[in-house]
Amino acid sequence: MNVEQRVRELVEEKIADRPELFIVDIKMHPNGRLVILMDGDNGIGIADCAAISRTVGFHLEEENVIEQAYHLEVSSPGLDYPLSTRRQYQKNVGRSLSVKLADVPNKREGKLLEVQEEGILIEESIKEKGKKAVLEQNLIPFDQITETKVLISFK
Repeated sequence: MNVEQRVRELVEEKIADRPELFIVDIKMHPNGRLVILMDGDNGIGIADCAAISRTVGFHLEEENVIEQAYHLEVSSPGLDYPLSTRRQYQKNVGRSLSVKLADVPNKREGKLLEVQEEGILIEESIKEKGKKAVLEQNLIPFDQITETKVLISFK
């Protein structure tokens, strides 16, 4: 069993009674840094991150899963971290997104209206030369998305 798989099992056990929490990503870097990114439907607090860190760290040491020295980091993904799960998209309905597509050089930007089974529905402002901008709803399939980030507004 690889490290990331075992860590996923340990985290899932720890949060089994907390359905509002979910795993975003688990990555073991070659430099010995083990990163666990967690989130929640209403965010995740430092106490939850610390509890997950203690549990995972204890079991990894007890089971000797990682043989070399490592650094365990449990946190929530920052605003600059791309969305990767449907649950993250759902949490961000109503916010503005920047979406990179696989076969299109430009990014698409718009307000996330809905998360569907096959993709996301966004409302984009489309401006044609010499005309007023119009709002248009477009469905972007998940299989065409390479990266999605939440746009930060200071208004």
